[in-house]
Amino acid sequence: MAKRPIQRFRRSDPLSEAERERLRVIRERVQKEFPPRDPPRLMPSNFGVGAQIRAAREVQGLSWYAVAKLAGIPNPSTVRDLKYGRDTKLSSVEAVAQALGLKLELVDV
Repeated sequence: MAKRPIQRFRRSDPLSEAERERLRVIRERVQKEFPPRDPPRLMPSNFGVGAQIRAAREVQGLSWYAVAKLAGIPNPSTVRDLKYGRDTKLSSVEAVAQALGLKLELVDV
């Protein structure tokens, strides 16, 4: 069976006051049931490997997409994940560090 395209409809006439009120009430209920995240966006890491990689990338004026291309990483969001301190494969971290001219070392704390 062939897929049918999704049809979207837009109203050409202006909404009545009653319709506006109905939609406002629906919006409020949805926001109560599914409140926005606090903070609304992920915050970049301020310490560790992710912060150092981000700083080196910004100094060189590269986007995370450009760094991924230089590092030979097929998924550019991997570099973005480093920025936010998410878990990433060590091989990806090494490739990004090398692409930015950084040296990755393990040190005693």
